[in-house]
Amino acid sequence: MLKNDQLDAWDRESFFHPSTHLAQHARGESPTRVIRTASGVHIEDRDGNKLLDAFAGLYCVNVGYGRREIAEAIAAQAKELAYYHAYVGHGTEASITLAHMVLERAPKNMSKVYFGLGGSDANETNVKLVWYMNNILGRPEKKKIISRWRGYHGSGLVTGSLTGLELFHKKFDLPLAQVIHTEAPFYFRRKDLNQSEAEFTGHCVAELEALIEREGAGTIAAFIGEPVLGTGGIVPPPVGYWPAIQKVLKKHDILLIADEVVTGFGRLGTMFGSDHYGIEADIITIAKGLTSAYAPLSGSIISKRVWEVLEKGTDENGPIGHGWTYSAHPIGAAAGVANLKLIDDLGLVKNAGEVGAYLKKTMTEALGDHPNVGDIRGEGLLCAVEFVEDKADRRFFDPARKIGPQVAAALLADSKVIARAMPQGDILGFAPPFCLTKAEADTVVAATARAVKAVLG
Repeated sequence: MLKNDQLDAWDRESFFHPSTHLAQHARGESPTRVIRTASGVHIEDRDGNKLLDAFAGLYCVNVGYGRREIAEAIAAQAKELAYYHAYVGHGTEASITLAHMVLERAPKNMSKVYFGLGGSDANETNVKLVWYMNNILGRPEKKKIISRWRGYHGSGLVTGSLTGLELFHKKFDLPLAQVIHTEAPFYFRRKDLNQSEAEFTGHCVAELEALIEREGAGTIAAFIGEPVLGTGGIVPPPVGYWPAIQKVLKKHDILLIADEVVTGFGRLGTMFGSDHYGIEADIITIAKGLTSAYAPLSGSIISKRVWEVLEKGTDENGPIGHGWTYSAHPIGAAAGVANLKLIDDLGLVKNAGEVGAYLKKTMTEALGDHPNVGDIRGEGLLCAVEFVEDKADRRFFDPARKIGPQVAAALLADSKVIARAMPQGDILGFAPPFCLTKAEADTVVAATARAVKAVLG
């Protein structure tokens, strides 16, 4: 079909794309793909190509595309009240209702919800609040934040520092000094292949203890982690990881921020990843699944423990000096209310757990014996296939060969299925919408097997 060449030209002349090789795109060496419409788990571009989106955008279109209930809620809100701010006690019916709905679903130790726009600004908020809290408590030196290598927490200054991926640090003068990193809980990539999962968990705990000892517990404010590593490779934690990590944090009076931007609102087959792994966080970060990306919205769910200190701070110092113009934007909040209702009404959390288990099982059956497939892992509707040059000794491919991107490209070109080539490894990631059926999962698995055969034989 004919392309809109004017649109293609405007794209290369005018549009600064995030996470893109800018020079190649500007020169026309990489394609412009303009998405026109979508429904269920499929998107369609301007040329009529229908693609099965097995990554739900960026792990975010959880209820699937084309949900009229959310679109109509957005339109109704825009007609009634497109905007008003949330400063000095202002609210809207949508923002107040959504805060209540989030807390109904959150772990019971949570108290309030601050709304932003995206996961990056939510984690910026979290760090500011932790610093504020320690100043109020008379602990001005307790400010460092521990993150994990391969963790993803955003791409701002603080949040890009928290992110433990080279691409987000290189040439940006990051990480900032207040952010320090510890071992990634990535069992497949452990250095000692003789370690059991439990032994590797012990190693991660020992590395954390050593870091705290070097830095001084009195200087460390919080630890941030995703229940399941996302962009760093879609990696569920090794056995016993979260209980052991939490024991260390409690011993040293270090707050825990659970970054649930990916796992929140059902992706693991539970409402929160914290429920799934028994995580008792002080702050929970939410975003993508809050509105299924139908409108921008994020949130910081604040525990009772933290909230009490924030209240004390404003009694002593006046109104808290933090806020965004678009905090609790009513259109985003209306989308969130409709989205959470839809998740409940359609039983999507249960479906994510059941179909996710089926996806991992069938992927393992199809590819588990392939000589270049080193690991197939996942939890809920998160799944990853990691490729190796030699399975016996876990020898990885030369990164310059870009095996992961080659498989992702073959999957798209030959089968019109979208998966994601994850950074820092030859890893193919899947995070489909929660409405994925077993038949659609079969399509994804069969297409992946064909793509792997095309690239690796």
